[in-house]
Amino acid sequence: MTASPIPMRVRCGAAVALLALCGLSHAAGPAREEGGLSPAERGALARDFVRKWGHYVGKVYDIPVDAWARRMVPTFVAADPQNFRAALGRETFEGALAQINGTGHRLSDDRVVNQFLRERSARGIDAKAAARAGGKALGSTTGDLVYTAVTPCRIVDTRIAGGKIPANSSRNFVGVAISAGTGFAFQGGSSTDCGVAAVGASAIAVNVTAVSPSIAGYATVYKSGDARPLAASVNYTSGAIVNNTVVVGIPNPLGLTDFTIYSFAQSDYVVDIVGYFSPPQATSFDCINTTVSTFTINANTTNFFNNPTCPAGYRATTPYCWTAATGVYSQGSGYNANASGNATFCAWQNTTGGNQTVFGGNVCCRVPGR
Repeated sequence: MTASPIPMRVRCGAAVALLALCGLSHAAGPAREEGGLSPAERGALARDFVRKWGHYVGKVYDIPVDAWARRMVPTFVAADPQNFRAALGRETFEGALAQINGTGHRLSDDRVVNQFLRERSARGIDAKAAARAGGKALGSTTGDLVYTAVTPCRIVDTRIAGGKIPANSSRNFVGVAISAGTGFAFQGGSSTDCGVAAVGASAIAVNVTAVSPSIAGYATVYKSGDARPLAASVNYTSGAIVNNTVVVGIPNPLGLTDFTIYSFAQSDYVVDIVGYFSPPQATSFDCINTTVSTFTINANTTNFFNNPTCPAGYRATTPYCWTAATGVYSQGSGYNANASGNATFCAWQNTTGGNQTVFGGNVCCRVPGR
């Protein structure tokens, strides 16, 4: 689904006077961050992203544009520069959102369009309903996630804010993507951001405590906007204080809230976040150089030489070929598929009447980790 014309302006007022949209270009910090984005450039990209997709988010997902932009601020602040730039070139919102979160390689624009068309054809629904159903079916940010533990931090306490959840009722809460400097005090939690301001989470791990329910029953914790599942997250007896750790998904795209608590009995609830699941972040390669080997190429010949192989766990990425001899010319380099360990080679032509010396080595890299 490509962007529709957007009859809106991003207002630097109460709703969107936010770091990424209006203030980021004036934020304190280095003139240009590592990776090539200055604060002004990051702010411009954020405004362009909202201008391009804000109307679509409001029309298709029924999320107020200003609210969505506000929730996206931490994502804009933390987005990898290359992913951020590439996201603006995507032709579908769902693809752009996956791109800015680091999972764009798993969700092509063609796949988005095809999924939406299949939903519309199979269900006989209009384009808006097909887009919403297709967006959920794509699951672009729900695979290959990395878990990050955080220091347990209170994000909800209905005894302080909001009061008890009435019997057979639900209440929505925010779990992540709190702008820097904004805490969870509005829902009874910490005045800090609990270290989950800019995480791009797809799910969170929370410890949910029911406090003194009026009768025996249960609570169900689930993603905001989803139908309530027939499952119990916490089971309790009358007057008990009982808890359980729950993993709950986060809406994609972000909406007004992240998760919902349904309570069978009237009860207070306390929620502490203990970790989150998010797509892997772009990580620089760990690279080393092999030793440089010396080879002799005979007079008036063309030949190639295999370079030193990489240590275990590393992969050759760049052959290193060099000579100071006059009259010796490179004939190219690459992988030698016939050699053990898929070695690289350097090829040479010696046009002189004597033997000459050439050199070869490898740049070897690996993805950091175990």
